[in-house]
Amino acid sequence: MVPSNIGYSLHEAFRHFRRNWSTVLGAIVTIFLSLFVIGMFVLGSVLVGNLVGNVEDRVTIQAFLSDNADKTAVEALQKKVDGWKYVESVSYKSKEEALKQYKETMSNRNAADAVAALDGENPVPASLVIKLSDPQDVEKVANKLIKDADFAKVADNGSNPSDSVQYGRETVERLFSVTYYLRIGAIVLVALLAFIAFVFINNTIRLAISARRREIAIMRLVGASNGFIRGPFMMEGLLEALFGSVLAVVALNGGLAVVMPRLQNSLKFLSFDLPAHVLAGTYAGLIVIGMLLGMFGSMIAMRRYLKV
Repeated sequence: MVPSNIGYSLHEAFRHFRRNWSTVLGAIVTIFLSLFVIGMFVLGSVLVGNLVGNVEDRVTIQAFLSDNADKTAVEALQKKVDGWKYVESVSYKSKEEALKQYKETMSNRNAADAVAALDGENPVPASLVIKLSDPQDVEKVANKLIKDADFAKVADNGSNPSDSVQYGRETVERLFSVTYYLRIGAIVLVALLAFIAFVFINNTIRLAISARRREIAIMRLVGASNGFIRGPFMMEGLLEALFGSVLAVVALNGGLAVVMPRLQNSLKFLSFDLPAHVLAGTYAGLIVIGMLLGMFGSMIAMRRYLKV
């Protein structure tokens, strides 16, 4: 509800700030800390989500092919699988490309000595690399491929096609489990911190109401409207939340400016970029959440204790 006299409400709110600055400061600091932690957790969740998303994007199925597989049959299988639901693309990786990738992947594990010991032979099979539109569907596609009769004809182990399909099942399951719990944890923590900020605003406004009961009673006796009486308390809660949320935004922005470059320099193989629209949305969201908490905290405190 909008106060019926904004000028009076502002004047009374700032007068109460001067008289009870320690209580007001406590409310602002609590709101600031709550929203700051919420903001940190939201931005941290975005970062983790981006990193996990990059890992999920690398989840592929490798279907190993026999060295004697007919080229036409392989091309037909590739085209067939490419048309399946949940499949984004299918690419062919030759034996030479597979061996080269092995050397690059194992560069720090004496791959050169291992390859030299092969005496010119290449034991790494060719494969079809299947990229998915949604990594969560990896098991469905892998099982479908294992049961496919055309794949069994060209698989590296035709008698047991499951041996020729690799997608890191246990790793993928752990990855998806971690992402699920991260998302649930983020929602729970944000809700909990918002509730704490709401309760503190409610209590602060309740104390202000208790301290001014006599003044409120006189205002009611002389015929002041409910909106006129409510105004200063709603404005007080709104301003406290606004100050706390702005401080949280300033602190978050300053912290990111200091921490992010150091993280990027220390872990250059990871990306710590936060898009400008994500930052702007988070900052605006914190301010809006803070103001809503202030207004609703004040309204509920008055409904329960003021009875106007």
